[in-house]
Amino acid sequence: MAEKKKRRGRENRIATPVSIDRSLKYRQLRHPFAPQGFFTEDMIHNIHQMALKVLEELGMKVLLDEARQLYKAGGAIVDETDLMVRIGRDMVEAALETAPKSIPIKAINPQRCQQFELGTLMFAPGGGCPNTTNLERGRRPGSLADFEETLKLHQSFNVIHQLSPSAEPQDVPPQLRHYATVRAQMTLSDKPMFLYARGQKQVEQGFEMIRTGFNLTDDAFASGTWASTVINTNSPRMLDIPMAQGIMDFARAGQLSIITPFCLAGAMAPITVEGALVLQHAEALAGITLAQLSKTGAPVAYGGFGSNVDMKSGAPAFGTPEQVKMTMGTGQLARLIGLPWRTAGGAASNVADMQAGLENNMAMWATVMAGATVVKHAAGWQEGGLTFGYEKFINDVEALQTFAELCQAPETGENALAWSAITEVAPGGHFFDTGQTMRRYKDAFYDPLVADLSNYGAWTEAGAQTSTERAYAVWQNTLSSYQALENVGEIAERLKPYIEAQTDAGGAPPVS
Repeated sequence: MAEKKKRRGRENRIATPVSIDRSLKYRQLRHPFAPQGFFTEDMIHNIHQMALKVLEELGMKVLLDEARQLYKAGGAIVDETDLMVRIGRDMVEAALETAPKSIPIKAINPQRCQQFELGTLMFAPGGGCPNTTNLERGRRPGSLADFEETLKLHQSFNVIHQLSPSAEPQDVPPQLRHYATVRAQMTLSDKPMFLYARGQKQVEQGFEMIRTGFNLTDDAFASGTWASTVINTNSPRMLDIPMAQGIMDFARAGQLSIITPFCLAGAMAPITVEGALVLQHAEALAGITLAQLSKTGAPVAYGGFGSNVDMKSGAPAFGTPEQVKMTMGTGQLARLIGLPWRTAGGAASNVADMQAGLENNMAMWATVMAGATVVKHAAGWQEGGLTFGYEKFINDVEALQTFAELCQAPETGENALAWSAITEVAPGGHFFDTGQTMRRYKDAFYDPLVADLSNYGAWTEAGAQTSTERAYAVWQNTLSSYQALENVGEIAERLKPYIEAQTDAGGAPPVS
């Protein structure tokens, strides 16, 4: 009788289990953990109040005339002599009321769309790097070919949710560069796009390229965020011309600007973590306010990218305890004001070594614990952002996929509790050939992308490669197996006459 009962509880054995592409589950993620904080509620409240005091009594220096006039029309006190703008807390509170709490992030592939809100989790690779490096070519200035290669890498991993300007194509003139970078994004990837805010004309042309290439009506373009940009204030307390213009242009077009002060404690921010957060919070609130003054209800996000400098050299440091504290404090401040938010990973290491992995992973754990909405520089960003590393990108993707696995809901029910498997195995036995194991073994566990789980003997016989050397083979294979997207030819054909006409007209110089 007991034998019959035991057999009824077994899972069926399947001789050839069917594997699934578990990475498809990485496309839209939600945080698996309740958000953690480092500071007490009173401390966060005090940081917020001090930031409001900074804006009211000290103000922001705003270099763009039109931006100052918008602030003035909204009730700010503007001094045209020193270009200082003092923003009342009533203006900030009004802006926070109208800023959307949930923003649809669009992509030409509907399966790549995201919802930008508290609770969702998106990863974007390292961006803004003037150089690239890999084991084949070494460290060199970024080119358009490098830029296109990095986009293919971004496209090939589902755990990368948004594109980034990983390699700055320095072989393309600045007045023409945006044509090349936007076209490359639209023809090599179907994920959400980025645009630089480098002057009104470049931004407007970027928007026009998206509408033209994707054949979007004005209403379709305005239906959500087709492009986002990162707005970096000039800490301490200054908003320059292209950044202020970018906030206004993106707001009026209904596209997303992520207001991100880059506050390094001890350099452009106070040496205390709390003081650096005060400055960051004040600058971010000033940018959010400008976005809402430009267009009520415009998509805008709270951002923070804070760490410290090495006080011996003055160089930026990443993955430090101070960065962890600032990231967690940023999350607390974002939840206080109720907006989705951005933070970052990153590494100061000059090569893709253990230091690089440690720095990025410490920063990444902080972002996940703090409940970040989007994490920039999550993969490939090394040398303090001066270089995008191909091998580091692959090793970082391994870590991101581990986080993505944690985002999957745990299995429930009797099969998950493994009653049938436990009843099959006698004391002292093993579970290798139970019905449950035989049915599930092909996709029961995460299959590493680059990690080597073999023993020392097998590892030595296979060439004793480091993770960096194995990552080299992974990105090479990834690029060689990249497949062109559908409808690429149609997109390219629609863009061609527009790009040719604008190029013949001399392009659009960036505004400094």
